[in-house]
Amino acid sequence: MALSNRLLVRARRATLISATAAFVLAAVVRADAATPKEPVWDAAAAAHYLDTRIDWWRHWPKAQRDHDTSCISCHTALPLVLARPAWGSRARTPAEMAMYDDVTKRVYMWHDVDPFYTDQKNGMPKSGESRGVESVLNALFLVSRDTQRGLFGTDTRQAFAQMWALQIQTGDMKGGFPWLNFHLEPWESPTATYWGATLAALAVARAPASYSSDPAVVPQIEELRTYLRGGLTGQSLYTRSLILIADSELHGIADPAQREAIVADLTAAQGADGGWSLPSLSPWQRVDKSPLPTTSDGYATAISAYAMRESGLPSAAAPLAKAKHWLIAHQDKATGAIPAKSINKDRKVETDAYLFMTDHATGITALVLRPVS
Repeated sequence: MALSNRLLVRARRATLISATAAFVLAAVVRADAATPKEPVWDAAAAAHYLDTRIDWWRHWPKAQRDHDTSCISCHTALPLVLARPAWGSRARTPAEMAMYDDVTKRVYMWHDVDPFYTDQKNGMPKSGESRGVESVLNALFLVSRDTQRGLFGTDTRQAFAQMWALQIQTGDMKGGFPWLNFHLEPWESPTATYWGATLAALAVARAPASYSSDPAVVPQIEELRTYLRGGLTGQSLYTRSLILIADSELHGIADPAQREAIVADLTAAQGADGGWSLPSLSPWQRVDKSPLPTTSDGYATAISAYAMRESGLPSAAAPLAKAKHWLIAHQDKATGAIPAKSINKDRKVETDAYLFMTDHATGITALVLRPVS
């Protein structure tokens, strides 16, 4: 009888322990379900978004140019090219390959193709401005392609020669390049010449060392550095951030104190949520007189975080970590894009230009979040 009682007590204890364990497990499951999960960056979705956008761009009637080519764009094609290193070995789409074919065709037909914008149709001096933009983008696009395939092509060398031929030799713009000014921010405005010079610097930095050390181009590279160096004072935080990006690849533009000052200014302008608003970077004014959003924006946050990353700021540093969290949390789960607003107008969703800033924000975010090599 004593043995029977002991067995009964053990059975009751086992039942109690089992019930308690089940209760604890259920509580853990409920707590896990109630705790928001950390957002996760979907790189494949972002790449797919940019792929679809370049395909759309190439079929957009307004992008068509002479000799069966398409205009290349700072807002849609460029972010795809810049973000390429973030995609690893991901295969190029037919639209992307066709884009490079167009660039090569226009490089070889430089004196036969019309500028993207002409004096006759768009007013002076749009032909010269347009040539400047195209020459820089052609060099950057082709050298970026070559970096990935391990070959410095003849077409790329020719694109660089065309770019240097248009470098400004005198005046306040000495060392820079002619750049489109439609009074549209941030890439077609009076201060966008620093954006163009930054892109030229990235192109030079991605060329083989044997090219950038060639005595024939060394003086022009130094003039480019000097022009960019001049933008480190008297310019907006946005422009100085671009020059910080240029310095991170070309080097020799900013000194350590200047780099630290830009990072400090970016940190001070960062919102409590980890993002940046458009007005925090520059006193931009919309042409339609509508107010710029004062909330954190996809493009403003992406470009600021990119400048911080390229400055050498550790990934775990609070400003950069908060910015990354903001970008990941704001990725559109349906499209893979990082939404951003126009600096120029309160654009409507149904308009063709509505996604242009989103395109660029998505590409730059991919660079911010790419694995550290």
